[in-house]
Amino acid sequence: MNSSNKSIYNFFYLPAALFFVVYIFITIRQIHTWGGWVLMLFFTCLAIGFRGNKFLRGLSFTVIILAVVSLAMYYPQHFISVGSFKFSALIIPLLQIIMFGMGTELSLADFAQVLRMPKGIIVGIVCHYTIMPLIGFAVANLFDFPGEIAAGIILVGCCPSGLASNVMSYLARANLALSVSVTTISTLLAPFLTPLLMNLLGGSFVEIHFWAMVWDITKIVIIPIVGGLLFHYLVHGKFSWLDKAMPILSMVGIALILTVMVAAGRDNLLKVGGLLIIATFIHNAAGFFLGYWSGRLLKFPERDCRTIALEVGMQNAGLASGLALTMGKMATVGLAPAIFGPMMNITGSSISSWWHNRLPPEVENEATKDEKDVSGSSVVQL
Repeated sequence: MNSSNKSIYNFFYLPAALFFVVYIFITIRQIHTWGGWVLMLFFTCLAIGFRGNKFLRGLSFTVIILAVVSLAMYYPQHFISVGSFKFSALIIPLLQIIMFGMGTELSLADFAQVLRMPKGIIVGIVCHYTIMPLIGFAVANLFDFPGEIAAGIILVGCCPSGLASNVMSYLARANLALSVSVTTISTLLAPFLTPLLMNLLGGSFVEIHFWAMVWDITKIVIIPIVGGLLFHYLVHGKFSWLDKAMPILSMVGIALILTVMVAAGRDNLLKVGGLLIIATFIHNAAGFFLGYWSGRLLKFPERDCRTIALEVGMQNAGLASGLALTMGKMATVGLAPAIFGPMMNITGSSISSWWHNRLPPEVENEATKDEKDVSGSSVVQL
């Protein structure tokens, strides 16, 4: 990025600061009519500014989500329905598009990774489907939330790895091949493991229809991924505009899903929002911590430990939102997924940025060895 482009991005920090000051002023004066718009403009300018910094760039999408969620919190009526059409009807199709997009990025070679690193993949999946469900169950009981809100926390913990974990693994100098493999396999196992775990751990909080959830996950996840995989081999590369559009469409879809979910649960969110944010942070942070140290205890290389940490801590909150909708409890069960999505991107980006500046020991040793080899060869030539 050249200096002129960087200065353009940096310029947006000034209007961001101004909008923030205006927001504080109108909030103190209780001029709530314009509060949502001003807060949205603050986050939007901040997101643009972040694009000019290589370490903050990964947070820009999360900040954009906070911008649209601000509108949903202040003006929920605009994101619930238009006439007789309810925006919640868009959630399942959008999730299917996102999963289809995941499928288009896969190939049979990705599944071959399972044969190359079975131990890492097995440990990653076992940690993911034990640590997060159990921590979710513990947190839900610790905070004594109403049953359906507690069930939402557990539901997030029972879902597969989030797609963002692959991006975070790349930024964290972790094992990207292992990350993609764990995300893919955990997602394909979701139709079986998510309903089973949810029934065992969340059944006391909300009624779970096991086979209905199996089918819901199959049509939301498996069928679109298979379709995307076929697209990869039959169409991928023939329409370059479509290949470029899929990631953008996925990001827009995630933002719309979270906006609709927040608007639907806005009143409940105002009642338990503060505590739910704390509970979600504990859930997310515990996943990173226990995932990392599980790898360390099993004597995995540092790169693999980082990968397992990110795969355990980052959940598919979008799928949890879709399942909350199919359960008919979007305004309650859907609250935890709506908070967990932005939360995990903020914490995940922060951890990845910190790790990015610290080479894993095995990578550092390889670099040192290469330098010695080069030095030794130079001496021979002299």
